[in-house]
Amino acid sequence: MQVTTFGEIMLRLTTPGNDKLMQSTHFDANYGGAEANVAVSLAQLGDQVAYVTKLPENDLGNAAAAAVAKFGVDTTKILRGGSRLGIYFLQRGNGIRPSEVIYDRANSTFAASKAGDYDWSTLLAATSYFYISGITPALSEELQTALLAAVKVCKQQQIPVVYDANYRGKLWSSADAIAFNEQIMPYVNICLVHDEDIFDAFGIETAFNGDRSSVIDQKMSFEDSMSLITDMYPSVHTVGSIVRNIYSVQHGKWASLMLRDGQFYESPAYDINVNAEVASGDAFGAGMIHGFLHQFTPRDQLNYAMAAAVLKLTIPGDFNLATDQEIRAIMAANGNNMNR
Repeated sequence: MQVTTFGEIMLRLTTPGNDKLMQSTHFDANYGGAEANVAVSLAQLGDQVAYVTKLPENDLGNAAAAAVAKFGVDTTKILRGGSRLGIYFLQRGNGIRPSEVIYDRANSTFAASKAGDYDWSTLLAATSYFYISGITPALSEELQTALLAAVKVCKQQQIPVVYDANYRGKLWSSADAIAFNEQIMPYVNICLVHDEDIFDAFGIETAFNGDRSSVIDQKMSFEDSMSLITDMYPSVHTVGSIVRNIYSVQHGKWASLMLRDGQFYESPAYDINVNAEVASGDAFGAGMIHGFLHQFTPRDQLNYAMAAAVLKLTIPGDFNLATDQEIRAIMAANGNNMNR
């Protein structure tokens, strides 16, 4: 079984240590992007995965493709053209100072690509699951059209669609996100939407009181929102969500919820000290898909995805390089041995 992911990979430039951007004289460089991160995670777990994007025809494009290919991701479906790779700058937070991301991705090869560039009948051949995120449609109307064309092909070919409805306020407005999600959600089967994104992505009001240090304690509010998503969009059989008590940038309690076929599941909570890193949600998404591919029980699936997410918080860079053995060890250490 093969998973196909579609989205932008960028050059990531990170300030060293806890430096602010304005004081940095150099940056740590690597590559990352939500859908590329998911592809690498799945490849690390031994799954077959192909990554679709469009990269410039230069050494930066070559390096970005090589960054995912070296982990076993199939890059033969990557399109080439143009001259610009998107960039994002990450300033890690420290204590009470939150992390900061600055994008420099406008007019990149991917953002400027056209819907007609993507022949979905060919690109999705032999695909078992199709993974996309709410970041891609925020980049252009052409990419919105491309995504809608892709999910329509998936429906025709009975390919399950996994949609991480992550919201990026620096890329588009909540109103625009909600309007697009109303179009794509009838084609989605598995929806991932985390605590901070539910309102902005779907316009669903929660009873959450806004206290970021007690999100898990108000989990019923998020469960109500997850139920509403399945009521609004009957094609969705599974909703997964990370919920977090954030005490500081480096300290928090993380757990997750899943609504699958009308039944709620809750993972154990992890009280953790973490690197101020990104992409734990991508690791969670990859863990969820891995569970579907290998027919995990719903509880094992959620616990596996949660362990993958918290492991990512200990690993620098965008890619989650945790192995299946390491994820299972974290689960076992917390009293969650796999049933299969």
